[in-house]
Amino acid sequence: MQATRTTGFIALPVKFLRELHEALPADAVLTSAEDLLRYGSDETENLSFPPQVVVRPRTTDEVARTVRLCFNHAIPVTPIGARTGLSGGALSIKGGVGLALDRMNAITEIDERNLQVTVEPGVITQVLQEAVAAKGLYYPPDPGSRGSCTIGGNLAENAGGPRAVKYGVTRDFVLNLQVVLPNGDVIWTGANTLKNATGYDLTRLIVGSEGTLGVITKAVLRLVPLPKETRLMLVPFRDERKACEAVAAVFRAGITPSAMEFMERDAIDWTLRFVEGVNVAIADDTRAHLLVEVDGNHADALMRDCEAIMEVMEHFECQEVLFAETPAEKDALWKMRRRVGEAVKSNSIYKEEDTVVPRYALPDLLAKVKEVGGRHGFRSVCYGHAGDGNLHVNIIKGDMPDAKWQDELPVAIREIFEYTVSVGGTLSGEHGIGLVQRPYMDIAFNSVQIAIMRGIKKVFDPQGIMNPGKVLP
Repeated sequence: MQATRTTGFIALPVKFLRELHEALPADAVLTSAEDLLRYGSDETENLSFPPQVVVRPRTTDEVARTVRLCFNHAIPVTPIGARTGLSGGALSIKGGVGLALDRMNAITEIDERNLQVTVEPGVITQVLQEAVAAKGLYYPPDPGSRGSCTIGGNLAENAGGPRAVKYGVTRDFVLNLQVVLPNGDVIWTGANTLKNATGYDLTRLIVGSEGTLGVITKAVLRLVPLPKETRLMLVPFRDERKACEAVAAVFRAGITPSAMEFMERDAIDWTLRFVEGVNVAIADDTRAHLLVEVDGNHADALMRDCEAIMEVMEHFECQEVLFAETPAEKDALWKMRRRVGEAVKSNSIYKEEDTVVPRYALPDLLAKVKEVGGRHGFRSVCYGHAGDGNLHVNIIKGDMPDAKWQDELPVAIREIFEYTVSVGGTLSGEHGIGLVQRPYMDIAFNSVQIAIMRGIKKVFDPQGIMNPGKVLP
């Protein structure tokens, strides 16, 4: 059952609504209860915060007109992408305008000479990847929801995904952004160049700001040549900790996989029951898997990497390694990994955290999560991007009484976050802070750091209308 907030907001001024309708095409403004509800939730637990009006612009000019009106009338405005987020960043918790960018979905230029692409925020990530792949190019940022999430949301959250371990996260592929500021002004943040030491880096500031500083309406992204070859292996372990310990050892051996994903036994079992068409034999004593991919242009070099990886894994008592020999086998293994989140969600009410630590600390983080769960009486299912120390911790409610869930869960999460920060990690690797992680920001930042962030927010958004109630405590 969804927890829906539908009342308690001051009615939008009649003048504002009239000016909004006058400024935009008739089909760009939605007010029906059904539309408001549809744009009022994402994939964050069971939360629902419908906006008071939804605007679906097609152009930067329409975005600017909308935001300028919100600025003039002090109306909250919440940018909304594909609603696949896991931190509540797209929820209109203060009402106002839900600015849905799904109709701004054009790939405006693929520049093969300079290895760049210019896109609007509503472009689905997988659609972009396939469009550039047809020209022999590669856009590596690869969120688990790539078939439905959009570039705008990826930019807002600085999304990562499996290939971040080799190629980097979204921020590492952004050259320039067109942004509508909270007063309606339109700027470009940088230049379409690989190097830029001219002034403050506004581009990197906007990426990951979760829609609190402005609305991204175009992005110029860097591309790389498409790797010609990939090799994929599934490595089982009898011990979860040894699986995690093997991760850092691979990198110390001088090998950089294009992906290295961790899945503990429950994550695999639940996913195999949930997803059709994936058949992987799992031994009774297997407790965890690493899904390891290498990519490049030379098959013999990749095979040498695989052999070196297997040699490392053997030191950590791995079981028999499964090689994906065909494209269909590779797709099946990746399907299993990408559907873990849905499988977990289908089993129980849950709370997902997105902790990230230095790679070497991953085994201890996993152990800490289990220890905290044992003391507070909850079960957890863990998986994630082991190659960059990013562990997705799914806390399962199961049959835990509602009162205990409400009272003890925040305490347990705070313990996990405090430990994460104590070993050099932080609260979120790729899902962002949004609404649900705001109460814990004091763990990662002191009062001086928070004050600097508040000052930046004030410069961009003096009235506080842009995605209010997010990120900053």
